[in-house]
Amino acid sequence: MKSKVLVVEDYEDTREFMKFLLQDYGFDVAEATNGFEAVEAVKRQVPDLILMDISMPGMDGLTAARKIREQSNGSRTPAIIAITAYGEAARKKALEAGCDGSLSKPINFEDLEPVLARYLSK
Repeated sequence: MKSKVLVVEDYEDTREFMKFLLQDYGFDVAEATNGFEAVEAVKRQVPDLILMDISMPGMDGLTAARKIREQSNGSRTPAIIAITAYGEAARKKALEAGCDGSLSKPINFEDLEPVLARYLSK
């Protein structure tokens, strides 16, 4: 069975690039354009990994990560990797919000590959 990755990104070009990359490597990909959609998507079907932009309109990625962790009530929760262009301060806030790690924008596969291997290896 394919691992499922939820890509949460408000910029369509970036989201489509990440989707293409992940599908090319055999992952099942779901998409959300903001934190509200991400929280709802996880309620419907828990992915194996969430790649979460932290700066989005409406509900940002940090708030969404907190809500996803809160709604789990001890059940299985996916790894959440923050995606940010804001450097070390944003990474620290992401970890405090419940993210498991972070990646810098722009995303490239050399940075993404070890994350996929760590969190999606079966």
